[in-house]
Amino acid sequence: MTLGTVYSETTIFAPPREFLADAPYQLLIVTLDDGGRVTGRVLGDTVHIDDRVELAEDRGGVPFFRLRNEAS
Repeated sequence: MTLGTVYSETTIFAPPREFLADAPYQLLIVTLDDGGRVTGRVLGDTVHIDDRVELAEDRGGVPFFRLRNEAS
């Protein structure tokens, strides 16, 4: 399981044409527990800086993260 911490986040309201149907959507930079950072999107609840997240799925090379339930 890929885990990390939200380093930065923003909400996209005016996306490129390809992602118009997704707007608004949240874009993240996640500091991975294994090292390094990755840019991805959010699946489910809104996340905030310093929230713990887990990789939920990959869609065509785009990682989607969700809020980590620390009880898991």
